[in-house]
Amino acid sequence: MSQALQDLLDLLDLEQIEENIFRGRSRSAVVPRVFGGQVAAQALVAAGRTVPEDRLAHSLHAYFLRMGDPGAPIVYTVDRMNDGRSFTARRVVAVQHGQPIFALSASFQRYEEGFDHQAPMPPAPDPATLPTSEERLRGYAHLAPEVVEKFLEAREAVDLRYVDEPPYGQYGAPREPHSQVWFRANGKLADDPLLHVVLATYVSDMTLLDSILLAHGRGGWAVGDVVGASLDHAMWFHRPFRADEWLLYDQESPSAHGGRGLGQARIYTQDGRLAVSVIQEGVVRAPRGD
Repeated sequence: MSQALQDLLDLLDLEQIEENIFRGRSRSAVVPRVFGGQVAAQALVAAGRTVPEDRLAHSLHAYFLRMGDPGAPIVYTVDRMNDGRSFTARRVVAVQHGQPIFALSASFQRYEEGFDHQAPMPPAPDPATLPTSEERLRGYAHLAPEVVEKFLEAREAVDLRYVDEPPYGQYGAPREPHSQVWFRANGKLADDPLLHVVLATYVSDMTLLDSILLAHGRGGWAVGDVVGASLDHAMWFHRPFRADEWLLYDQESPSAHGGRGLGQARIYTQDGRLAVSVIQEGVVRAPRGD
């Protein structure tokens, strides 16, 4: 296991300070605020710590309420909303400086047999044939060195490979609002199913709004032609998967309007099983004076 992945796992391993109350720390992100994927993953950890082991996360719905301060701890309070025979529901509020910054509802289910069908996996090249983040980012002469280093540091724990040029690699003209990346943890993970769901939640916030940028020929934060932030985030976990094995993140944007853009995606295992569905809306604006 890489040291970066171990550091990420330590970051997601919350301290329990009272029944239903947990504390997490933060680290600097690519932008000067708490990374949304971090707070979503930590909130899911807090919820999962209060659920029987035989109940697996099957969905989460979350709102980003305020910008998180990476220099301060985050306190997560868990409301045990329901413990049914098949389903368990939890609500989590993340607080900093006395104010809620994030709210999550999550549902867990005891495994059962049932109907089974899925959308087919779209075509995508083998991840082994694609450049790594470092290989791709080091080739962009138009990006400031400090921007490249921030990206690489943020993604050191995860091997994330774009199928095509990312928004910040090729911009200026609109492209199809569709993006694909392969990703996996940069090392072997334990067999805990919650851990793999949590890692996928963390990564899911890294690239989901890319397709909005592509539709408008914008490069994003890395080149300073967009101002944005996540507003809400929803995930449905359909089938078991491992976050330390290759996963295809197939993303698209059906709409942008009123200063907001919508991204939706499906995550597939390398052998074609639909593992996760994801939807996120974010603020996406041109900078003032643009």
